[in-house]
Amino acid sequence: MLYTHSSCEKNTPKITSNTSHQLIVGMTLIELMVSIGVTSILTTIALPSFNDFIVQLRVDNEISRLSRLLLAARNHAINKECNVIICPLKSDGTCSTDWHEELSVFVDNNNNQIFDSANNELLVATKSPINAGDILKYATNRNKITYQATGHLYGLSNGTLRYCPKEYEEKSRAIVIARSGRFYATKDNNNDGQDETRSNQKIVCD
Repeated sequence: MLYTHSSCEKNTPKITSNTSHQLIVGMTLIELMVSIGVTSILTTIALPSFNDFIVQLRVDNEISRLSRLLLAARNHAINKECNVIICPLKSDGTCSTDWHEELSVFVDNNNNQIFDSANNELLVATKSPINAGDILKYATNRNKITYQATGHLYGLSNGTLRYCPKEYEEKSRAIVIARSGRFYATKDNNNDGQDETRSNQKIVCD
């Protein structure tokens, strides 16, 4: 008798338990407090430097704008062979000493040191007021800068435009204008963090 043993296994899928555990990512209260503390420390360290950068940028930008205004006035005086005035204009066409206000450059055809729009005197350029609280002064109680047709300043002495940002006096800068009409912006000559003139005078607006 032939005895045969047959073994058959069905290819049936195995049923397994596929229970997934979702990983919940979060922070404990202690971790949150540490993160806030570190952020506060970094902000405290970085904020003064950022403020210094913003103020320095504002000062440099204002010095650049003043330089362009002076250059435009001098070039126009030379090219058109006439007197050109830079000053803070009042509504009646006269100049004031409020250098922090809008500055105007105009041609003074009749040499009366007043902007006469009715006489077709040309307004060459303007510059918007400086940042509120900052100080801009020119020499001592002078209310105008006048360029002659030669490019020289009108008068016998030079002058200095001094710009002092509020609460950051150490970042003050200036533009020194010579009698020849040429000018230069001050720099930190001795690397002490403050600008000086070429004669080593600090920039103050008091």
